[in-house]
Amino acid sequence: MSDALKHECGIALVRLLKPLEYYKEKYGSAFYGIQKMYLMMEKQHNRGQDGAGFASIKLDVEPGERYISRVRSNQAQPIQDVFTQINERINEELTANPEYADDVAAQKKNIPYIGELFLGHVRYGTFGKNSIESVHPFLRQSNWMHRNLILAGNFNMTNVKELFQNLVELGQHPKEMADTVTVMEKIGHFLDKEVMQLYQDCKAEGYSKQEASPVIAERLDVAKILARSAKNLDGGYAMAGLLGHGDAFVFRDPAGIRPAYFYQDDEIVVVASERPVIQTVFNVPFDEVKEIDPGSALIIKKNGAVSMKEILTPTVKKACSFERIYFSRGSDAEIYQERKDLGKLILPAVLKAIDQDTDNTVFSYIPNTAETSFFGLVEAAQDFLNQRKNNYILENRNTLTAETLKELLEVKIRTEKVAIKDAKLRTFITADDSRDDLVAHVYDVTYGVIKPEDNLVIIDDSIVRGTTLKKSIIKMMDRLNPKRIVIVSSAPQIRYPDCYGIDMAKLEGLVAFRAALELLKERNLYHIVDEVYAKCKSQEDFKDVDVVNYVTAIYEPFTDQEISDKIAVMLSSPEIKAEVKIIFQTVEDLHVACPKNLGDWYFTGDYPTPGGNRVVNRAFMNFYEGKDARAY
Repeated sequence: MSDALKHECGIALVRLLKPLEYYKEKYGSAFYGIQKMYLMMEKQHNRGQDGAGFASIKLDVEPGERYISRVRSNQAQPIQDVFTQINERINEELTANPEYADDVAAQKKNIPYIGELFLGHVRYGTFGKNSIESVHPFLRQSNWMHRNLILAGNFNMTNVKELFQNLVELGQHPKEMADTVTVMEKIGHFLDKEVMQLYQDCKAEGYSKQEASPVIAERLDVAKILARSAKNLDGGYAMAGLLGHGDAFVFRDPAGIRPAYFYQDDEIVVVASERPVIQTVFNVPFDEVKEIDPGSALIIKKNGAVSMKEILTPTVKKACSFERIYFSRGSDAEIYQERKDLGKLILPAVLKAIDQDTDNTVFSYIPNTAETSFFGLVEAAQDFLNQRKNNYILENRNTLTAETLKELLEVKIRTEKVAIKDAKLRTFITADDSRDDLVAHVYDVTYGVIKPEDNLVIIDDSIVRGTTLKKSIIKMMDRLNPKRIVIVSSAPQIRYPDCYGIDMAKLEGLVAFRAALELLKERNLYHIVDEVYAKCKSQEDFKDVDVVNYVTAIYEPFTDQEISDKIAVMLSSPEIKAEVKIIFQTVEDLHVACPKNLGDWYFTGDYPTPGGNRVVNRAFMNFYEGKDARAY
């Protein structure tokens, strides 16, 4: 996006279902699982570049042998750093012990990271510091094999304080209030209880303590533990966990907000945050990669049995539409088509903005992630032009000459690469005036392709804060001397904060919100701001299920077009010579383009969980009270 916008995380899980010797024989290496994990994490680096982590578990090891390995990094290239550490460690052992080279049993026994169960994570830090302690997977250790818990996830909880308090009431003393730690400790609490109950059952049945251990592993009911742990969770999540003895799970929230896909055959079970990752890394067809059901957990037992169990009753599915607009890689067949459709569906509004004059219009896009929507927009524009040609030919078929027909057919939609981002440019000066000048040069422009009578249409994924548009893009485009600059957002106006993993926590950072405030001032309606604050304040002590999103009243006096027009004024500046127009996708057409991902709370204020309404009201109160704080 032209506005930097971060998304929380990506997960990767691999369970090998055959002995390691099988992979050595078939694929040439017992390191098959590690190699696949590296590819899956690299294929999801778009989901997180602040940190990366990897954990592995060896099955059926002897007491005293290390069976859990973990490595994490918050370096500049965290995935590469993680696997460099892993490779160096493996190579050290192989160099020191050349007899391990063809001995898979010796490799498994003596070399860390080689095992049958793997969990990886890539992270964007939307909450808390980007310290190594914040990087997943997290580890809860115990001398009882079954009570070791490794957890990683793509999630954000709206009610961390409540969950923290629940742990305190259970008698725990959590070390911090981060949602990952809180969730892990809650699962860990019910895991401990379940293990102890199973131990008592085994004891009553006459098993010795040592004999009880494998029986506990076999009987452990992961679905029951998750159901007891998840009762009060409010948020969007796809969380993956490994238990020390070899069970694993991936659990998805009841509204399906955060994505999770899986594939299984007789060799592997694999889970990732994006479908094409699995398709590419394991060379499997689109329709063999399935989605984990909302509210359900994919559970992989130590014995290799795989099941999908409903943990929480699913609600109306509100999968995050930003996944389709921007976050997920566009190589997914469905997402690619959806992004093209987003471009096609916005063409009527573009034609209106350019007075139907496609002959004197150049179409382009910023940034590269908007390229697919650009293809859709241009295809729709070409269809419009073809229809215009057809109509002309039909109306003039009796007088049409070969020369006129040739001229007509030569008319094409004009497309150009008018902006190129200078990836090496860094805004290293902090003084505002100097820094703004640097920001204005983040993009280079292509001179000589725009004529003074031209409209310049630029499509973007979305417009969040508008900062880069105002300080850089519009100024750069104006240097090309077009008649009109039309900025097109393939997403609707972002009006409300997100609280499920996207870095949009503050209302005042959203340009649509600031535009609505300007309109309220201009029309002597600013009293609505005071009224909304009073209503939000009155709900402070309400239970989440009783809280109403009153912030919607800020936008109610205005049409979408009025807000768009005000944004165009705000993002332009006196020195801009061209007329500036801004067009947003409609929510209705977003749903047409992305019918499986109907989560639209950042556009509509229709939050999929009760905690969302509390968060948006808290965000508004923070704005009103001048508090520079997150709403969750």
